[in-house]
Parts: sequence; C-alpha cells; structure tokens
Amino acid sequence: MQRPSRSSLCSLVFVLGSLAALQAHADTPAPAAQQAPAASRAERVAALLPEIDKSYAELAAKEHLPGLVYGVVLDGKLVHVRSLGLADVERKIPVDSSTEFRIASMTKSFVAMAALKLRDEGRLRLDDPVADYLPELRQLQLPTTDSPALTIRHLMTMSSGLPEDNPWGDRQMARSNAWFEQLAGAGLSFSSAPGQSFEYSNLGYILLGKVVSKAAGMRFQDYVTDRILRPLGMHNTRWEYRQAAPGKLALGYRWERGHWEPEPILPDGDGAAMGGLITTADDFARYIAFHLDAWPARNDPDQGPLRRASVREMHLPQAFTGLAAKATMSDRKTPNPRIHFYNYGLDWTRDSRDLVTVGHAGGLPGFGSQYRFAPEHGVGTFAFSNLRYGNVYGLTNRMLTMLTERADLGPRPVAVSPVLAARQQQVARLVQSWDAALGSTLVADNFFLDRSREDWIAQARETLAPIGKVRSVGPITAENALRGSFPLVGERGTVKVRFTLTPEREPKLQELELQPVKQ
Repeated sequence: MQRPSRSSLCSLVFVLGSLAALQAHADTPAPAAQQAPAASRAERVAALLPEIDKSYAELAAKEHLPGLVYGVVLDGKLVHVRSLGLADVERKIPVDSSTEFRIASMTKSFVAMAALKLRDEGRLRLDDPVADYLPELRQLQLPTTDSPALTIRHLMTMSSGLPEDNPWGDRQMARSNAWFEQLAGAGLSFSSAPGQSFEYSNLGYILLGKVVSKAAGMRFQDYVTDRILRPLGMHNTRWEYRQAAPGKLALGYRWERGHWEPEPILPDGDGAAMGGLITTADDFARYIAFHLDAWPARNDPDQGPLRRASVREMHLPQAFTGLAAKATMSDRKTPNPRIHFYNYGLDWTRDSRDLVTVGHAGGLPGFGSQYRFAPEHGVGTFAFSNLRYGNVYGLTNRMLTMLTERADLGPRPVAVSPVLAARQQQVARLVQSWDAALGSTLVADNFFLDRSREDWIAQARETLAPIGKVRSVGPITAENALRGSFPLVGERGTVKVRFTLTPEREPKLQELELQPVKQ
C-alpha cells in the first residue's frame, strides 16, 4: 500500500494525540542509572518499558494506526499494557485495554486447541482422514494418484497442499456451511500433494473448523467459547461484532489519500475459524499466560481447559517454513539466524542463541495483530491495531527478543528431581575419593569401560589440585531430570562438575565432566 507523507495534518494530529495519551499513562518508573545486580525479573523488564512505549508510539505514527493496544505478559501476569489512538475515529472513542479488536488469524490457535481437546477426549484422531467428518470431501480428487489421504493433522499444520489464499480467504469468513459444502463438492485445486510442504491456507482452517463442529456436535464457535474461552476467564472474547459491549468495539480502517476510510466488518460466519475472534488486551493476556503456564513439565494438578502436555505439543515444530539466514538481534545489526516451522495454529522459531519463540500474526481488512511468547522463558508480547493489515508484526517480535536479551530472562529453572539430588552428593564424594565401594554402586557398566578407573583418578586429581582443599559442594542446576551440574568450591578456585545418568530403573552415572571455572 502506498504511504502518504507524514507531514499531512491528519498524521500530525495523531502523533500529538498518541504522545499525549502515552504521557498520561506514563506510570512506569524510568530505568535507574545503573541496574542493581540483584534486580528481579519484573524489575529488569520494567526498566525496558519506556523504550517499548516509545517504539510503539513511533510505529503508530509512522504506520498511521488509528488505534493500538499492546502489552507484556510475564510469569503469568499482564505486567504492562498501553493504548494509543482511537477505536472509533468518527465518534472519537479512545482505545483502552478493554477495547474489543478482531484478531484475525490469531484465531487459528484457538481452533487448533479445540481439535486437540477433542483428540484428548477421544472424539477424533489427528491422522483421521478429513473426509471421515466432511462427506462433501469423499469424492475429492487429490493432485496426484500417489497423494496420501488429506488428514486433520495436514489442516492443522498448513501442509494440506491447498494453495496460499490470503487475498481470497480474507473475504470468505462470513460464508455459510452450505456455501463451503458446495465449494468442496465441486472440487478443489491443490498446489502440491498433502503432507509434502508448508503453504498457508485459510481454507484449510475453515475445513478444520467444520471438523471440530462435527466431532463436537455443536458449532466450533460454541465449543471454543464454552470449553476454552470461558474456563480461561475470557468473558469479553466473542465471534460476533454486533455483540460487543457498547462503545467498546474497535472499528476497522484503511489509510487512503491522507485520511482513514472505514472498512466494513464481516459478521460471524461458518468460515470464522480462519480469523473471526474478537477480544481485548485484558482477555488475551490470560490466553498467553495459559500457554506460558504449560512450561515446564511438572507434577502439579492439571487445571485445563487443555492438558499441559497438549499445550506443549502445540508449541512443537511440525512443518518447515523457512530459514532466515540474515536475521539479526533486536539491535538490527548483530547476526542471529533463525529457523521457522508451523505448529498447530502457531508458528515456531529457534534462533542461533537457542531461543525458542512461538506465536501468530493476524491480518484482515481493517485489522492487524501479533502475539509472540517464549515458552521456556515465561514472557510474551502482543499488539492489536484497527488498520487494514496494520503493521505491528516486526516490532512485536522485536520487543520480545529485546526483553529476553536485555532483561536477562533466561529459561525458567528445571526442578531438581530426587534422584538427581541424591546422585549429586554421591558424585561429589566419588570425584574426591574414588572409593571403590561407592563406585561399584554408583557408576553404570559403561563408565570404567569408556575410561579406566586409574585414568579417571589421575585426571580428577590433576583438575582438582589447583583449587586446593574442597570447602563446599554448591547447589545443583538441573538440565533435565537425569542431567545436571554443580560447583565444587575449593580454597583457591572452583571446578564445575557435570554428570548424566542412565535410563535404568535406578539411574546410574554414565557420563562425567570436570571443568575448571575461570576466575
């Protein structure tokens, strides 16, 4: 879309209004001149919020966003939310955290979650043929004679072989089931065989919504609302814009010839699985918190509405979508290549620092949105706008990356299993004494075959000698239930001890590393 000059009067008014709104909400303390080393995660995030606010204010002005709301979710809480501009330009209704935005394709993960919930209830299987649920597809001609059956999993992972259809698909949301049945019954065109490659298909998710309706015995909208939204406390999230609270609906716009033109809002329809949900910042923060709460795996009671294991399954890579070889850190300079996959209604990224992030963008005539979270780091960001395909995408991703980089939000610690804690004490004694009786009960059968006991004794003495007498055994850091590391603290230095246990019923020591810690 051609962008007009920022010198236009309308743009100037918006800039001033946005900055005034931002100043009115500026209750976040400015960062200290020097961050204390013992600052908490929340304090480290708070120090970066003014920079996040400034970046979004600049983006809103540059992209001519009529209205914008954005937020940060940390450790299960909405720790920061700010709003700029107008939900209704004509009536001058400002955006706030309770304004209801259509979030477009961010809807897809809710429908995928519904399919997984039905799977967990035994009402469908992901590798079932779609035609088992949608009779209109039973005579569907696939693109090649050796094509596999089109399955529910193919729809969920965008590997159905249906073509990318954003321009067309965005206009089909309000269509009826009868219309889609006629469309499918007349035959569909494929760009590739199912299961072969990723290609973004809105029609695929429309079909998934129909499968959910059939398996659930009710409209997919009702199943998502009753079984996911309400249990999460998302009481202001809905499918039909005409049911929005008075004065709370964000109207959609496009920027055209120096002013905002209204975009018609599509009503709820049988195609809404591809992008029909309407929600608020307050509500959506609950959804991000629910995803973050699935990590790490643990023994706590599983409260639902979807099992934690199934939520984590949503975050795992499924269909390869590409390599961003020239990607950078949040400074836009330091190289940081990334690899991308599509999951179940979510996309997955791992960068060169081993940071995994998950999320989804949304765009429709009148709206643009994005959310992204780092499952193992407990933090997420999101933004909603009411401009046609409003470009909040790159900044929202970059703000999450910045938080993980500069707020030092490392992965949440893995709980130390009882066996790992017990073996730590034994390993600490072994590397200092090499007691034969202890060794015979502690080490696995490979241990002294891979390296002789005599060689282990010589290497341990050589490594430990420079630190002098061992004064203490430091706390263990778990990598998982059967691998961890801890420091041996001596008079003149420290040695890091890392060990791995076997998969036996009584796990034994199979691997050991002794590494001097540089002072």
